[in-house]
Amino acid sequence: MRLEDKMATYMEYCEYRKELDKKTLKAYRIDLCQYFEFVCVDEPEKEKIEDYITQLHKNYKQKTVKRKIASIKAYYNYLEETEIIAENPFRKIKVRFKENVTLPRIIPREEIEQLLNYMYKCLNESTTSSRKYMLRDVAVIEVFFATGARVYEISNIRKDCIDLNTGLIRLMGKGRKERYVQISSTSILEMLKKYYTENESAIKRSGYFFVNNRENRYTEQSIRLMLKKYTGRAGIERNITPHMFRHSFATYLIEEGVDVSCVQQILGHSSIKTTQIYIHIAAKKQAEILKEMHPRNNMNIIGAA
Repeated sequence: MRLEDKMATYMEYCEYRKELDKKTLKAYRIDLCQYFEFVCVDEPEKEKIEDYITQLHKNYKQKTVKRKIASIKAYYNYLEETEIIAENPFRKIKVRFKENVTLPRIIPREEIEQLLNYMYKCLNESTTSSRKYMLRDVAVIEVFFATGARVYEISNIRKDCIDLNTGLIRLMGKGRKERYVQISSTSILEMLKKYYTENESAIKRSGYFFVNNRENRYTEQSIRLMLKKYTGRAGIERNITPHMFRHSFATYLIEEGVDVSCVQQILGHSSIKTTQIYIHIAAKKQAEILKEMHPRNNMNIIGAA
C-alpha cells in the first residue's frame, strides 16, 4: 500500500471511528506530513527517526515535541494493529521528556467580580435593541465561570442540551466525549432564562443556544473578542482569555476543598494527572495564607530568631 493510501486510511479511521474533532485531525495531518517530509521514506531506519526527534527538540518546546511524537506513534500503532505493516519502527526508539511544569494562569477573584459587575451595569443601562445581546454576553461569561467549560464547548451548546429548569448542561468535549455539568446558582439560571426569552426565535432557528446577531452560532472567535472588549472597558489590564476561566474554576474549587477526582469529572479530563496541576496552584495559595494569617506569626517567643 502506498504511503498516501496508508495516511488516508488512518485519517479516515481517526475521523469516523475515533470521532476526533477537526482541529485534532488537522494537527495529526500536519505532524505526519512534517515527519514524512523529513524522513522521505515510508518505514525509515532508526537513525533517521532519531535525527527527526533531535530536530524537533531544536525547533519546538517539549510539550509540542511530545504531541508530535505521539501523533506519529499512534499512526504506526494503527498500521501495526491492522497488519498493514509488520512492525512499528518506533518500538525501538526510546524518548524521554523533562518538561518544565507551567502553572495555568488564573483570574484573581476580585477581577472576575469587577468584570461581572461592569457587565451587569451595562445590562441594566442597555437599550431595548441592545438588551438581548447584552444578556447573551453576560450569560456566556457566567456559564464560563459556573461550569469551567472550554470556549468551543460553550459555543457549540445546542438548544436541546440545556435544561433551564434543572440547570443541567450537556457538553461535547474533546474526542466528542459527552459530559453533564450542573449549574446550581439560581441567579445564573434566571439570567439564562431571561436570555432565552429575549432570543427564543433566533435560538430555535439556529439550533444553538448562544447565537449572534445573524441568528447563527456565537463562534469561539466572537466570544474571545467579546471578552477582550469588556475586560478592557471594565479597566482590567490583565489579558484574560476564555480558558483562564476554566483554570480559575478548577483552582478555586480545589481551594474550597473539592476532591480533585470530582473536579476531573466536571472538567472532562481523561486523566487525573491533567487535573492535578491545579493542586499546585492551590498549594501556592495555601502557603500565602499561612504566611500571612497563621497565629504563630503574632506570638512573642523569647529566644526565637
